[in-house]
Amino acid sequence: MPAYVLLTRDPRGRTVTLISLDADAGATGSRVVAADALAGVVAQVEADEHPRWVWDDTRRWYPALLAAGVRVDRCHDLRLCHAILRHAAAAAGSRLQSAPPGPFDAPPAHEQAPREPDLLDALRELTDDGPATAGPGTAGEPPATDPADPAVPPGRDPAPNDDPDLLAELRDQLAAVVGSAQPGRLRLLLAAESTGALLAAEMQHDGLPWDPVRHDELLTALIGPRPVAGGRPQRLEDLVARVRELLDDPRLNPDSQPHLLAALRRQGFSVASTSKWEIRDLDHPVVEPLLEYKRLSRLLSANGWAWLDAWVHDGRFRPTYVVGGVVTGRWATDGGGALQLPASLRGAARADEGWRLVVADAAQLEPRVLAAMSGDRAMAEAARGSDLYQRIADAGTVPTRQDAKYALLGAIYGATTGAAGMLMPRLTRAYPQAIALVEAAARAGERGEPVSTWLGRTSPPASAGFLDRLGAAGAEGADADDVRDARRRARDRGRFTRNFVVQGTAAEWALCWLASLRRRLRDIGDGRAHLVFFLHDEVVVHCPAADADAVAQAVRDSADEAGTLLFGSAPVEFALDLAVVESYADAA
Repeated sequence: MPAYVLLTRDPRGRTVTLISLDADAGATGSRVVAADALAGVVAQVEADEHPRWVWDDTRRWYPALLAAGVRVDRCHDLRLCHAILRHAAAAAGSRLQSAPPGPFDAPPAHEQAPREPDLLDALRELTDDGPATAGPGTAGEPPATDPADPAVPPGRDPAPNDDPDLLAELRDQLAAVVGSAQPGRLRLLLAAESTGALLAAEMQHDGLPWDPVRHDELLTALIGPRPVAGGRPQRLEDLVARVRELLDDPRLNPDSQPHLLAALRRQGFSVASTSKWEIRDLDHPVVEPLLEYKRLSRLLSANGWAWLDAWVHDGRFRPTYVVGGVVTGRWATDGGGALQLPASLRGAARADEGWRLVVADAAQLEPRVLAAMSGDRAMAEAARGSDLYQRIADAGTVPTRQDAKYALLGAIYGATTGAAGMLMPRLTRAYPQAIALVEAAARAGERGEPVSTWLGRTSPPASAGFLDRLGAAGAEGADADDVRDARRRARDRGRFTRNFVVQGTAAEWALCWLASLRRRLRDIGDGRAHLVFFLHDEVVVHCPAADADAVAQAVRDSADEAGTLLFGSAPVEFALDLAVVESYADAA
């Protein structure tokens, strides 16, 4: 039986060649089939031989197979794996890394890589302590990676491209893994990433159950009935009228930043922006209605009736996931905002009659991952149980649970000044190995060096411009302004690499969790239970009600298996918040 079956399409798309390969990617046979017969052939080969399918891009091949009712167990996505191996520090010196840029390195002209959010702003979002940018996967995110060094990661062009020699690429990838410093870890990462690509396509095909009538009811209760084209819902019109009255500007357009800034300044406020973080600190009666208008207006634009018309069909919400779309390995979306579903509308996600949603959220995943990576037994002990932050506070490390959360997230995200900075000495004394790991990653980033996740995904290299600034700042007689600018850039990059190792490893744990759960669900009942939603550290399974308890146990067992796959016998518990519900909103 072949270990791999490689699919290649002829330039006109009329035929597909299936090349059978052994474990070393040596060809053992091939066959050519008509493109319209491919699904049947794949189904037969999958049943008889159970190979790992190799193709240039899962998003190019798998949706058509799913539409024909064909699912495969395993694949090797050459584009996703190339993106990892091209920069993996563990595979340095491989032929794949020394080769000149090729088709798999070129970012597509029509698609931008999703943006890694500002990490300090992400901390503020978690602690409700200041402004926050949208998280990864939000529609319309601009490209970037390192906040101090915006090198765009390799693109993933789903368009047909018959230029690459796919067999040569597979052989280079396998050789890069075998010759790497950590072949076992890289092999697991590539398998998990490729399985994630299969799952992303399957979840888009199956869709999250979504009740459009309930969506309309929830939206109407919040902002009023659906207006005629071009108008505002009544609740928003009422808020606009109130804002205009309070700012004494009857023609104010609150959606226009210049108009709103001018109106606020006429009231005597020296505001630099119209962000909610600046507005909420103003001493003026307009604050409450203006913030409410901004909140509801965003809900309407992001998940209103236009979103419902565009993204929900046949009772299913089917977003397009982008596996590894963020530089740390987290997923993003090409549209639909699946990673930003508002809590106020989750009541529209409802199981079918006689079915249930099993919703599971990995509690405090990143701190637990840090404990396992660092081998810090004291932090591992704190990770026993469902609330790591409370256990840190109970141990007397910091006064309160909130202090524990703020300090630990500050250590991971790089907010080591202010309140978080004041608590850092206590955290360092209590958990020296954990703090040393993120501090070492930060110092490496400040020097312009790359860092890697547990399984081997490596951060983008520092740009030549960044290194030149760093060198110039250290030269004798350097300009004081240049020195300050270089130090600021270095701190920003250090903050990025500090988080990269933890967030990226958490993404790897989540991929292994998904892959294990996908496998286990097939053996429950008649195999109809299936994953329908994934959000970084949260999964939703749609299953017959009679299978719900077995699915819940499979979710727990898969979390345990993911921990073992990555960290062996490390004494860290990956706790879950789990609920079996009819409506997604009831899982909160």
